[in-house]
Amino acid sequence: MLVQQLLKSAAAELAGAGIESSALEAQLLLQDCLDVSRSGLFLLLGQQVNRGARLRFQEFINRRCQREPLQYILGECEFWSLDFLLTPDVLIPRPETEFLLEHVITVLDRRKRFVKGSFLDVCTGSGIIAVVLAREFAEARIHAADFSRKALAVAQKNIVRHDLGQRIPLICADLLTGFKENSPFDVIVCNPPYVKAVDIPGLEPEVRDWEPELALSGGPTGMDVIQRIVVQAASHLTIGGWLFMEIGADIEKPVIDVCSSSTRYDQVKVVPDLAGNPRVLQARFIG
Repeated sequence: MLVQQLLKSAAAELAGAGIESSALEAQLLLQDCLDVSRSGLFLLLGQQVNRGARLRFQEFINRRCQREPLQYILGECEFWSLDFLLTPDVLIPRPETEFLLEHVITVLDRRKRFVKGSFLDVCTGSGIIAVVLAREFAEARIHAADFSRKALAVAQKNIVRHDLGQRIPLICADLLTGFKENSPFDVIVCNPPYVKAVDIPGLEPEVRDWEPELALSGGPTGMDVIQRIVVQAASHLTIGGWLFMEIGADIEKPVIDVCSSSTRYDQVKVVPDLAGNPRVLQARFIG
């Protein structure tokens, strides 16, 4: 079968399974099977596909029709214009987390204290936040923590992949419990679980059935982990240090209430993302 015929057939199969970007995803999967770029694939449209590549491609299509995420099938994704390894043990990075990082960089604004400061990425998952922070703040000290050893194994591979193995120690811990009281960080950044438990059954199949629930569910109100981080961070931030968290668009008020009810933070606010949805909590620690 020719490449163009295979693409057409696969796109129709994906569309029938409810995949919206069926043609594009068929192309990306076949590119991986043939180990060619997008332009290279189009140069091969009139060529025959060998049996081995054809069988592998059909396996990929079958998996995608079961609504397994494209990124898990390919084993990687792009984030911050960098390539990261992925497995079903970690969340798939989303644009909202890029917005979180953009806001962190904007607020810190290359101020000397933070350029050489100490950063902690809590709930690191695949390690993308820690890696980006290490690249953007080349003189800073970066730590990353996660409760899942499987997630930390993925994070370690990504850290090594980006030549940061000597700069980002990984800690297996339940949030900040792996650090001594009053261990100082200038900045804590986190993408915690924040989906309300009742909302999980209504998520897209790619999310509901494939991404790790541990990294999704924030409990009945979406606040279980966020509330703990706000409390614990107060024992681990330097005076004038910052806490940044990605949050769900539907929990802005309880997030603000939790931070504002504490006398240990000021400049508490939730920043909307580019779509206008409440997305990033910022709070400065005042002691």
